[in-house]
Amino acid sequence: QVQLVESGGGLVQPGGSLRLSCAASGSIVSIYGMGWYRQAPGKEREPVAAITSGGSTNYADSVKGRFTISRDNAKNTVYLQMNSLKPEDTAVYYCNARIRRGSDYVTVDYWGQGTQVTVSS
Repeated sequence: QVQLVESGGGLVQPGGSLRLSCAASGSIVSIYGMGWYRQAPGKEREPVAAITSGGSTNYADSVKGRFTISRDNAKNTVYLQMNSLKPEDTAVYYCNARIRRGSDYVTVDYWGQGTQVTVSS
């Protein structure tokens, strides 16, 4: 069974920083694209940042220059370094990964359970 486990959310003041982590575990053959999404109250889930298996990255315009996505393929982990946080960054953050399972060699999109990020003074 494959699962994604997130950590690193919390309460931070405007201008502060947080680092989110998301580790994949289980029977995994390969991990392709990985990414972060967020959902604020009353809004739809939106993409924040993505990274390919080769390390190419993409960001939402709202976080460019402030957030950095990275991955450690040896640890099956993706990170989101968030700097210069703003109140509008407040949301539940979800990680996503496209994974080929070892049990049946089927490729599936997996989601983490979500971690709350609150930016407030």
